[in-house]
Amino acid sequence: MSSKERKRMVVLTEVKRGKLSVAAAGRLMGVCYRQAKRIWHRFKQAGDSGLVHRNRGRPGPRRKAAGLHCQVLDRYEQRYPDFGPTLAAEKLQQEGLIVDHETLRRWLVEKGVWRVGRKGQQHRSWRERRECFGAMVQLDGSHHDWFEGRRDKAVLMVMVDDATNRTGARFAEEETTRAAYDVLEVWIRKNGVPGSLYVDRDSIYRCEREATVAEQIAGQEPRTQFGRAMEQLGVELILAQSPQAKGRVERRNGCYRIGW
Repeated sequence: MSSKERKRMVVLTEVKRGKLSVAAAGRLMGVCYRQAKRIWHRFKQAGDSGLVHRNRGRPGPRRKAAGLHCQVLDRYEQRYPDFGPTLAAEKLQQEGLIVDHETLRRWLVEKGVWRVGRKGQQHRSWRERRECFGAMVQLDGSHHDWFEGRRDKAVLMVMVDDATNRTGARFAEEETTRAAYDVLEVWIRKNGVPGSLYVDRDSIYRCEREATVAEQIAGQEPRTQFGRAMEQLGVELILAQSPQAKGRVERRNGCYRIGW
């Protein structure tokens, strides 16, 4: 089953249990009420298999004939082995073998004759600093032998204001939700509640589980305990896509003299 069909199975199971109406299930599945009734009817009759698309496993109506497939590949290897799919498709068309260049590309990739080119790395644009102090604070934990062998390694929870580079930090045994709360509490008592927190995609800040049915109906994303606390404080929680995105706090982790 596809992910779409598995989602429908979960939703319709809730309908079967009497926890959802067919209309609510249709909204979750993104279909109209009449289509939801048809899907629910198939699910009741055939169970999970009734949700599988009926055309799955059947050849498509636009599928090329097997003879043309073999003929095109043979001709390509004989005369155009060093041609790209686009130019080769043009040359084959002149010989009466009409095939789209994307179709030819797919056939060549499946046979291992052609490799898909690697895309270049996307350029990262420079993000401007926030306009004022407290608009955004970057938060990160740095695992390091901070005490130079005199004790076990510790984590330095570091907070850096995006506009001014004002920095605060606090040691913790591990990078946990409790450690994040502690350093944030000291920051808030000293500087007030920030407008937003820029953090990495650690499990402290990002919830990995699937959204519950209640959350889907309410249009909410699953949140961690830390995320729910930030919502109550009115702090926007921003998840960075890369370490470079929160470079100020990453660079600050290399400094040893840190103060509030």
